[in-house]
Amino acid sequence: MSNPGSVAIDSELEGRTARSAALPRLNRRQHTLLSSLLAALLLVGIIAGGMLISSDKVATNLELRNLSPSLEYPFGTDWLGRDMFARTLKGLTLSLGVGVAAAFASVMIALGFGMMAATLGRVVDAIISWLVDLFLSLPHLVTLILIAFSLGGGVKGVVIGVALTHWPSLTRIIRAEIMQVRSAEFVQVSRRLGRSRWWVATQHMLPHLVPQFFVGFLLLFPHAILHEAGVTFLGFGLSPHQPAIGIILSESMRYLSTGMWWLAFFPGLSLLIMVRAFDILGDNIRKLIDPHSAHE
Repeated sequence: MSNPGSVAIDSELEGRTARSAALPRLNRRQHTLLSSLLAALLLVGIIAGGMLISSDKVATNLELRNLSPSLEYPFGTDWLGRDMFARTLKGLTLSLGVGVAAAFASVMIALGFGMMAATLGRVVDAIISWLVDLFLSLPHLVTLILIAFSLGGGVKGVVIGVALTHWPSLTRIIRAEIMQVRSAEFVQVSRRLGRSRWWVATQHMLPHLVPQFFVGFLLLFPHAILHEAGVTFLGFGLSPHQPAIGIILSESMRYLSTGMWWLAFFPGLSLLIMVRAFDILGDNIRKLIDPHSAHE
């Protein structure tokens, strides 16, 4: 004689199994597309929020100073009564702009050096390889601080500093890709037909570098944003009058001992979330472009 309790448990388990089997399971490609879409929506939301927030939200209001996080002020207010949520969105938007310029400039340097190393002979290849090894042997942050300080800081100093310190790794990847394409049969046929090096590079090699260019840009973006925030935090980056995340974190350090933890916690967490979103987006696009994992 069967136990009624065990029968009920078995029927419930069968029902759960049937429901789980009925739900569609996402494969790796669908999961990658979904996570990429969510990361892109988050980044678009940050940009839209930073652009739509008026300057009145970050204006000084001493009557609202030192307020802890609440529904009206999710990130609280600072010692001047400024809305920290609005300041954080403004700072993230500014960091995005600096990161776009720095990452694009760095990728263009890597693209130019990579193509020169692979197409202009052994002497040029040896010189560029030596430059890559030299820059990779130097600490990024120290070199970036020296370049930004020598250029007077500001947006120009940070963009040039990040661009001049983040190109070597991508240069190696682009050089290896061009070396592989250069030995292809269609490239050899074009050379036998009398095509110039410039024609072969622009018509055959450059189209193969578009995926590496785009993925490299997205993967360099988090490094550019974090280094910009780090240099600004140390006082060698953007102006203190600009609502940059590095400035916000630097100013909040003196108030942490008074219990105003939200001044550093929420801006720092928001910066990490934005950087992680770009990291996920770049890594997922690399997986979609990669022929070995695109159809899994």
